[in-house]
Amino acid sequence: RTGSAAGQGFFSMAIFRIPFWIHKQLLFWKLMGCGKNGTFDKQPDFNQWAVMLMVTDINQWQNTRTATFMQQYWRCFGATVTTYYLQPIEGHGLWDGKQVFGALPKTSDYEGPIAVLTRATIKLSKLSRFWEHVPLVARHMQQAEGFITSVGIGEIPWMKQATFSIWERKAAMKNFAYKMADHADVVRKTHQEKWYSEDMFVRFKIINVTGSNLQALKAIAILQS
Repeated sequence: RTGSAAGQGFFSMAIFRIPFWIHKQLLFWKLMGCGKNGTFDKQPDFNQWAVMLMVTDINQWQNTRTATFMQQYWRCFGATVTTYYLQPIEGHGLWDGKQVFGALPKTSDYEGPIAVLTRATIKLSKLSRFWEHVPLVARHMQQAEGFITSVGIGEIPWMKQATFSIWERKAAMKNFAYKMADHADVVRKTHQEKWYSEDMFVRFKIINVTGSNLQALKAIAILQS
């Protein structure tokens, strides 16, 4: 979001909480800020905000007053909105002590275009260790074959962080995650040194993408190819 919409994006993080709390079709939701460089980042991007919703039925949700209010709010302030419709297919870990997407298998036979959510609550004693490794891994990810786009999101600056990324196919994502030496080394350190008090890793099948920015258009092109 740009211009005056930046401030309204900030206020939406408070305004949307009330209808989200009372809406029965929302199984899980998060309102989050974003980092500046497409991954974990110490510098917040006040022009960009993230809303994650898990609903019982997407068609019913889109016809609710809450969904209509959200769209009208963003449209009123000229916000550019990109929406990813996703189906969780594999993963592990917890968010707020819960398996928020249910008991997922650790792997599946799906090999197509994929979205990945990696989130963690970083221990206070491990913050410096975590952040000193972020820049190198972020650069490698953005240069990786099959990478489309990513955004860094979070609930609490520096401590509760997540990266949402889109890949052309699962094989490309796995090559980066497990075969790129620097990233594999960081993953090893997170376990050996116990950086996180809680973490979660989930992969999603991309059902649809709407939006007009470059990243959305790239994702749409991959889905249609």
